[in-house]
Amino acid sequence: MSPESPYPLWESLLPIRDQGRLERRAVGAKGSRLRFADGSEVLDATSGLWNVNIGYGNGAIAEAIARACRDASYLNLFRYSHTYALRAAGDLVTAAGPASYRRVVFSTSGGSANDLAMKIARQYAVLRGQPERRLVVGLKGSYHGLTYGAHALTGEALGQQMYGVDLRSVRHVDPSRPEELERFMKRHGPQVASLVCEPVLGSGTHALSADFIEAMLALRREYGFLLVADEVATGYGRTGPLFASFGWAESPDLLLTSKGLTNGTSAASAVLVSHGIGEVFEERDAVLLHAETQAGTPASCAAITTTLEQFDELDALEAGARTGDRLGRLLAELTDRVPAVHHTSGLGCFRAVHLRDADGAPFDEQAVQHTVAAIRSHGALVYPGPGCIQLVPMLTSTEQDLYDLAGALSRGLSEASSRAGH
Repeated sequence: MSPESPYPLWESLLPIRDQGRLERRAVGAKGSRLRFADGSEVLDATSGLWNVNIGYGNGAIAEAIARACRDASYLNLFRYSHTYALRAAGDLVTAAGPASYRRVVFSTSGGSANDLAMKIARQYAVLRGQPERRLVVGLKGSYHGLTYGAHALTGEALGQQMYGVDLRSVRHVDPSRPEELERFMKRHGPQVASLVCEPVLGSGTHALSADFIEAMLALRREYGFLLVADEVATGYGRTGPLFASFGWAESPDLLLTSKGLTNGTSAASAVLVSHGIGEVFEERDAVLLHAETQAGTPASCAAITTTLEQFDELDALEAGARTGDRLGRLLAELTDRVPAVHHTSGLGCFRAVHLRDADGAPFDEQAVQHTVAAIRSHGALVYPGPGCIQLVPMLTSTEQDLYDLAGALSRGLSEASSRAGH
């Protein structure tokens, strides 16, 4: 690119004036560290948008992808199958629980997986003779992606009206109020195809309460809608178990996974389908009208299989438990010592630090961005959230990683406290 050429890349979620900066241009990644074009190296406490749960540069996953590319190049799932996809699907069912799940449908992102889940739920209703079940219910404050279907389901205000997103068959309820969900179902339950939830809301890392989970399960039994667990963020040990819904008394009907599914190496996602849904489609010999050119390719499926193998080899869940405990102690100390830290939320290696100014008001977007920049200047990359910063360290983080993170957080948050008038 010559000096006089216009900057050719349109970066995501940034104003045009902030794009193209060297301090935001990554040139490499290894282990838990990122290198940038301005010469800086920082600890990545976001796990690369919570994808890279077992570290950058995993050699086994890289070799599996390379081998699949050499041996099979490209294969698709349009009216055919292939051995890579069959093995990956079987491995996923085994990992998530063959007593709960029957089949796997591959997709390419968390957003497209949510689109797919809505289509499955509505077609399932039609196959059961209940075409009136059209509504899909999400949670206020949730995030499910920015494809058109997922954008409608997302419970944050992210330009849905501006982009003409169709919200007519989507509703949202407050996840902190089980009684609101109960009232909604009493009125609309027979029209509901599915209820979609993140076990821990990704924006701000708010875990669903035991009362809300119990209400969802009881209302599903009463009204017959499908329960969808969007585990794009919470899957692969992020909150403790392989999937957060393992802690529920009953399994969801559809389980969505992406991000950690390939340790971030492939544009891949998967929807795990329960026996109940699978049996209805099989009995009707129904065709699911969903397919994606890059879904379930040999390379992505090899990455899925090898990521699961690496979780076992690296004892990643146990490592994640240790990292989560260390992170919890670190955050408790910061809460006691740093005035701007109001409280923390989340589980395991999926946390948020909620910030308040001297008057007790939550940090606005600009204050949060200043805080992220201050922490970055002291050597760690964290992620902005609503009134908070989000911490999503790798499960396999070392003691040195946590030590470095503690120093960057302490100094960066102390600067934010001073700026906020504390």
